[in-house]
This record gives sequence, C-alpha cells and structure tokens, in this order.
Amino acid sequence: MLRLKDIVVVRDKKTILQVNDLHLAEGERLAVIGPNGAGKSTLLKTLALLEIPTTGEVFFRGEKVTGKNSLAFRRRMAVVFQEPLLLNTTVFNNVAQGMHFRGIDAAERKRRVDYWLDRFKILALRNRKPLNLSGGEAQRVSLARAFVLEPEVIFLDEPFSALDFSTRLELLEDLGLQLADTGANIVFVTHDLNEIPYLTDNVAVIDEGVVVYKGGLKSLLAGEVKVLTVQRLLQPFKKSRLLSV
Repeated sequence: MLRLKDIVVVRDKKTILQVNDLHLAEGERLAVIGPNGAGKSTLLKTLALLEIPTTGEVFFRGEKVTGKNSLAFRRRMAVVFQEPLLLNTTVFNNVAQGMHFRGIDAAERKRRVDYWLDRFKILALRNRKPLNLSGGEAQRVSLARAFVLEPEVIFLDEPFSALDFSTRLELLEDLGLQLADTGANIVFVTHDLNEIPYLTDNVAVIDEGVVVYKGGLKSLLAGEVKVLTVQRLLQPFKKSRLLSV
C-alpha cells in the first residue's frame, strides 16, 4: 500500500527522519509511538505526502510518488490532526467541504455527510457552528470529515490528546467500530499506549528519527522487545498498571 525507501528529512541542517525501508501493507493499521521530538509527526506527514523528503522515495500501491502525481494520491488519503481546525461555518459544510473540492455532486454530498454524521453520533449538530461545539464534538466532526471522503488511508496525529478521559474512551470505541466496518488503512500517532488496543495491535516505535521497532503490541507489552527506547516508553505504562491493581 505505502512504502518509504531510503527516506531522509533534514531541517536546519539537522536530520529529523531517517527511514531505510518502511512498508504499510494493505489493510494494515499502524500505531506510531516514541519520545517527544522523536519524529512521529514527521513520519506521518511523509507517509501522507504532506512532507517532501530531502532524499529518498515514497511509493503508493507500487507507484513512485512524484510532483506530478502526488496531489492525485493525496486525494485518496485523509488526515485528522490534534486540533480540529474547523472552518467558521456549519458542521454540515465542514464535513462536505472536501467533497465539494473533488467535484462530487450536491445530492451525493448530502447523502454521505448525513451518513457519517449519524455514524459519529453528531447528526443533530449538523447546523451548529464550531464555536458551539465541545472538544469531543469538534473532533467527531474532524473524523466525519475524513471518513466522508472514503479514503484508502487515514492518518491520525494524536487526535485525542486534548480530550478528557471519558470523552477520549468513548471516541476511541466509536472510531474502532468505524474502522472495522470500512477496512481502511490507518497510521495512528499517539503518546498513550492505552489508546492503541482500541484501534490496532501493530506498533512502530521511533526514536531520533529512526524506526527502532515494528511489530505486535502484545510482544512489546510482554517485555519481549529488548530495545532501550521501548523499555523507557513502557515504564510509565507499567507504573500505571501497578497503581490500578
């Protein structure tokens, strides 16, 4: 589905990302974790074709991404960021905007918007403005805006980090159901290991711009991964587990 080959991203003469070979298989859901500043968001943006690497190649379904075809490929993807970044218009118009740009007719836009607003339990909010939404409601609008495009890959960049625990939990459960129904690929950046099982069992750990582990979450939590970065990341999780016993 997606592949990074010999990727290097340099900013201000500093190497931010260095990936020799990373492959996202068809139907794969991948969580990306790592310390602050490790390069998680840069990895996501590179995969989502929002960051042009300094060197290296990106492939989408076996075809090399170039300046000529990158826009066409990006239209087959969707990104949900930490901040909802909604337009100052109604919920309905926010969710429909991407389809308008793609030339989808009004009847089909209405059908899809109402469907996804209903799936994310915000159909009753279709005429509200962003200023009248809670944080959880705004993020549900962002998710509906992504799913309504029927993308082949959905990128999630810490979309729940600003939400309270109960809101985050409910949204994770709902998102997991939608992903199960659509079968879309996802790349999910998070700083909270507890969020991952709701969406996937596949994890990539990144540190100082390098992917140091890619594999199963269960193996990681079982202490089978003898990588220093992984062991450091597990410490807070282990402590919280002990406190909850």
